[in-house]
This record gives sequence, C-alpha cells and structure tokens, in this order.
Amino acid sequence: MSVDIATVKRVAHLARIAITEEEAASFQNELNTILGFVEQLGELDVSEVEPMTSVVEQTMKMRADVVTDGFYSAKVVANAPASDDEFFVVPKVVE
Repeated sequence: MSVDIATVKRVAHLARIAITEEEAASFQNELNTILGFVEQLGELDVSEVEPMTSVVEQTMKMRADVVTDGFYSAKVVANAPASDDEFFVVPKVVE
C-alpha cells in the first residue's frame, strides 16, 4: 500500500493540521515507510505465539466478585437538596 499526496493532504485536513507542499511530500515518504514496515510485520507467522497483555510476566490480582450496596448510601445523599429513603429526588423532566 502506498499513500499519495492527495491522501496526505486529506489526512492533514481531517487532523486539522496545516501543511505545505514540501511537508506533504515529506510526510508521504514517511507514511509510505511506516506502512512498508507494517506490511513486513504482517508477513510474520505468529500462529504459535500466545497473546499477552504485557512484556513482563504478571499475575492478575483478583478479588471476590461480591455485590454490595457500598454500605454508605446515607452519606451519599447527605448533601443532596432532596432525598427520600436514601434515593435522590429530582424534578420531573419528561411529560
């Protein structure tokens, strides 16, 4: 895949970046180099490589998946202008 000057200008426009003709030509070369490198990566066989989330071996910290109410609903509504039985009271907005 190669990028032409019109594509470079369109991308610059979408990114709201003002570029000159010389900069567009320079960016075209840089983008084509980057895309060439990405195409090389696509040629690698990674079918036997396990997916990983980090380059450093880690174990995820787990906690019990327990549903709680937070144990402090009264504190949450304490500063509310209006509340009823630990719920916020708001004016009706849909008729």
